[in-house]
This record gives sequence, C-alpha cells and structure tokens, in this order.
Amino acid sequence: MSKESLIIGSHVKLSGKKMLLLSTEETIANQANTMMVFTGAPQNTRRRPLSDFNIEQATPIIEDHKINPIVVHAPYIINLGNVKKPENFGFAVNFLAEEMQRAEAIGARYISFHPGSHVGSGEEAAIAQIIKGLDEAIEKSETQTVSIALETMAGKGTEIGKKFEELAQIIAGSSHPDRLSITFDTCHVYDAGYDIKNDFEGVMAEFDRVVGLDRITVIHLNDSKFGLDSHKDRHENLGFGQLGFETLQKVAYYEPFKALPKILETPFIPDESDSKKKYSPYKREIEMLRQKQFDNYLKEEVLKENQ
Repeated sequence: MSKESLIIGSHVKLSGKKMLLLSTEETIANQANTMMVFTGAPQNTRRRPLSDFNIEQATPIIEDHKINPIVVHAPYIINLGNVKKPENFGFAVNFLAEEMQRAEAIGARYISFHPGSHVGSGEEAAIAQIIKGLDEAIEKSETQTVSIALETMAGKGTEIGKKFEELAQIIAGSSHPDRLSITFDTCHVYDAGYDIKNDFEGVMAEFDRVVGLDRITVIHLNDSKFGLDSHKDRHENLGFGQLGFETLQKVAYYEPFKALPKILETPFIPDESDSKKKYSPYKREIEMLRQKQFDNYLKEEVLKENQ
C-alpha cells in the first residue's frame, strides 16, 4: 500500500515563531500527507495577524510534500446555537467569517465546526439561529473555496449535531448549502449511539439516506474511551478504546472515503515519571494504519522513543 493511497494526518501545532512552518514540519515528521490546525488556542478567540503565519515560507514545502488538503478546526467556544445570549451572536458570526478568511489564506479547504449547543432553549430554536449565523458568516467572509464542515457530535450536554437529522436540517435550511459539508467523527458518532462497530454499513446507509455520503469532506479518526451511546466525547488512541482497531481501519479504507482526509485527534501519551510531559502518538498510529497492523505496545514504544 503506497503512502499516497491513504490520506492520513493529525492535528498539529500552529504556534510560536514558526507557525505554519511548524505545522508543516510536524506533518512531514509524522509521515503524513494531510493536516489539521487550530489558527490559535482552541479555548479562546485571540488570533495573531496573518503576517505572522509564515504562509509564504511554508506553502512551497506543503506543495513539495503534497500535503493536501489542509483542515482548520474552529475553536470550541464559538456557539451559534445559544439563543439565550443574543449579545454574543454578532461576535461569533464575525469570528467565524474571519476564521474562513484565515483558512483560505493558509490554503485550507475545510473548517471542522462544532454546530453549537442549545443551552436549554431546545433544538429547533438553536438550529434556526445556527443556520442564520452560518449564512451570515459565509456572506461576510467573502471567501470562495472554504467549506464549513459541520461536525457529528457525541451529544454531550445540549449539543446540536448528535443526530444526523439535525445536521441535515441545518444544511437544508441554509441559503448556501454548497458551502456546508460534514466532518464525520468516529468517536462522536459511536458515543451518540450509532453502532459503527457492529453495523458500519447500516450506519453509512442511514447517513446517506438522511444527509448524503457525498456531504462528508473530513474524517476525524478517533477511538472512543466510553463507547456506544455514552454521550461522553472522550477520545482514545487507535485500538485502545471501545471501537477497536479493526473498526477504525475499516473506516480509514472505506472506498467512499478514499479521497477524504482522515485526521487523528487521539490523546498524547502521558509520561508516568513526569506529569508535565506527554508525547505525540501520531507517527506510530499513522504507521499502524498504513501497515494495517495493530501495535499493542504503541504507548510503551512512544514513551521509550522520548526518554
């Protein structure tokens, strides 16, 4: 199986002085051919100017190594679905529009986006406001190439997107459905109650009927710590959770997903001797997927490599 036959990568850092150069170097070191970045800290909306991103320096390296596509993940705290705090809506719309501009500037094609939470106001009110916010952000951004890839959610708290029907409703209600797509997160879907472990083909058929398989543009490939219908949203390393390596390998090599980026968001491995240290598993996990061989000693080997 050649490197190019599996489009696989992970979340990588975009920070420090190197910014996009750092993301690129980490992706190459992981022997990956796609990558996902946050344009700043995922827990806040503070963002550096694009002039700091080292786009001109990184772009030729990205092209030479055929790292494509690039995915941006929007910060977690943007909530278009909160109708209880209308004073926050305008800021969320403006930030998302600017995030689309940042994504387009670094060459990203997709923004993985948590649709939002209804915080007690109910799904219908939240979905209506999410549609309004997405439409306004798309129009304000004046971008041409970036798709907002609504993420399948685990159903933690009052999250929107735990049911395929909710995602379909957002797309159907939008004035710009051509700019909306789906990020299919394996952990989230399983935690939401869709049994992709024992009935993968059945779940795919249901998604195709409700939303359309052609709407999926990004795969988040994560194992699940707590499992089916848990609504916990706790990722686990590939093969070490409730989904298992066989299921995740099936998703990675599923023919309709062949041209899609598969992005790992699995946990870093903690150093038991130093609680402040933890290490990336991504190179090893990517290698496992390419070799189609589960490594039960992955965590120990990652720690040994970093001693």
